[in-house]
Amino acid sequence: MFSNGSIVSFGYERSPGPWRAPADSEAVMSVRAKLFAMTYDWQMSTAEEAGLRSMRQRLLADATGQVIEIGAGTGANLPCYGPKVESLAVTEPLPPMMRKLERRVRDRGSSAKVLRAPAEDLPFDNDTFDVAVSTLVLCGVDDQPRALRELRRVLRPGGRLLFLEHVRADDPAVARLQDRINWLNRIVICCNLNRPTLDTIKQVGFAVTSLEHTALPKAPKFVGPAIMGVATKLRVRPPGAGPTRLSHAPPVLVRRGVPRGGRSPFPSG
Repeated sequence: MFSNGSIVSFGYERSPGPWRAPADSEAVMSVRAKLFAMTYDWQMSTAEEAGLRSMRQRLLADATGQVIEIGAGTGANLPCYGPKVESLAVTEPLPPMMRKLERRVRDRGSSAKVLRAPAEDLPFDNDTFDVAVSTLVLCGVDDQPRALRELRRVLRPGGRLLFLEHVRADDPAVARLQDRINWLNRIVICCNLNRPTLDTIKQVGFAVTSLEHTALPKAPKFVGPAIMGVATKLRVRPPGAGPTRLSHAPPVLVRRGVPRGGRSPFPSG
């Protein structure tokens, strides 16, 4: 168990099954991460007020038991977790975002455990959590299939993935636009416009049990297409789902002090 106010930090080249960060220079990644952290809340404020916060609340009303959230960013989801959550671990790979996340956890008096970790290499044993949460994260991870396999690995049998992600458009014209400008979007806001995220969720060993095709509020047409839903960990991994690991090596603690398509399956606000 990790104490409040602790960060778990470890390298990207761990065994077994090492994950390697992309080949961008460390200096470039650091500058982008700082700018991203500085402007993230401002970038998202209009969408949050126009309905994104409500979408988070509807999704996370279903969170219970032992919960892990990946890519927690600046902590936008923290107010959305209810009393049915027994424990909460939130992970974030970028140090500038981590600092803002730690402050928000302290300011709220939350008992959440804050850990520095990429979604592709989570520092937990198999079958640890009842619920995993990913909101606007799978568009930005470097290896989406691996990140989803990690979430599946740390979930208990029958565990649930709660997801809210923007995705590749069904409209061919919009999808072509997403393909053309994806490189620019990656530079500006560090994410991909055109990932087939729902397909990947199914391919790595989840069964989607509820799904809402929707749109992010106040987002440009090429960013707007989104999915919100719940997927359950299948007991048997499908063929071709990729390798898995039996457990994770212990992390190193570093102390830092303290609709579209019909009726929604989620409760209305």
